[in-house]
Amino acid sequence: MFYSKPVAEIIKERFSCRRYLAQPLAEDCRGRLAGYLASLACGPLGTPARYDLVAATEGDRRVLKGLGTYGVIRGSTGFIVGAARASAKHLEDYGYLMERAVLFATDMGLGTCWLGGTFTKSGFARKIGAMEGEDIPAVTPVGYKAAEGRAGDLTAWGAGSSNRLAWEKLFFHGAFGVPLPQADAGPYAVPLEMVRLGPSASNKQPWRVIGDEQAWHFYLQRTRGYRDNVVTRLMRLADLQRVDIGIAMCHFELTASELGLQGHWAVAEPGIARPDPATEYVVSWMI
Repeated sequence: MFYSKPVAEIIKERFSCRRYLAQPLAEDCRGRLAGYLASLACGPLGTPARYDLVAATEGDRRVLKGLGTYGVIRGSTGFIVGAARASAKHLEDYGYLMERAVLFATDMGLGTCWLGGTFTKSGFARKIGAMEGEDIPAVTPVGYKAAEGRAGDLTAWGAGSSNRLAWEKLFFHGAFGVPLPQADAGPYAVPLEMVRLGPSASNKQPWRVIGDEQAWHFYLQRTRGYRDNVVTRLMRLADLQRVDIGIAMCHFELTASELGLQGHWAVAEPGIARPDPATEYVVSWMI
């Protein structure tokens, strides 16, 4: 593990920080974070991706010129920016890898804030040298947290984040409609709870997980109208609820691995009856 304390603790510490000290990251801090980002080269579902730290220094703050966040973020002197080759599962892989970076930064004591629509994509694309066929679904500021960092709960992954759906609405045993009590989840109770606590666009918590003796099957429960509204079309936003599934995968895998629960990701449709057309199978954690 790359973290200094249990992943569950880091997940609980993370919050959407919107106010930062106007102080560039220390050189050793920039180096450590950049080194970790360089290791994030491929998602668990096979998508090539790359992440970089765009950070000002004491001698040059112009590096951030053109990186707009529509006033949502204030004072940040750095951003984590990624690009993934567009593919069938690139948004899930992007969310998984970016959340690993977010947790690493959190463990370093830094603030972050997922941004999916409130940033100027063209400016960030230039900074990372995005090529034809690469997508930048989301970015995050990174820096030293100001005392009022939690103020202004306006970002996509921040709205209502203190409220979480109950277990029985998210996790099931064998089939939809059969709630899995937390007490019956055994050693997987902690990984599932970390999924429940994950950030998601507009706090919709679109993940649904069904467990059986062989696997944990992850589904996307789409929010009707969320993807097809006027703002989403005009701003050409990524399918953020698929990114959310990647975040859930990250929380589940890191926590399970830390607990010694071995498994791997596979796309293997289990044939479970879905409650409605808005429910889509995504991936399974094979025990």
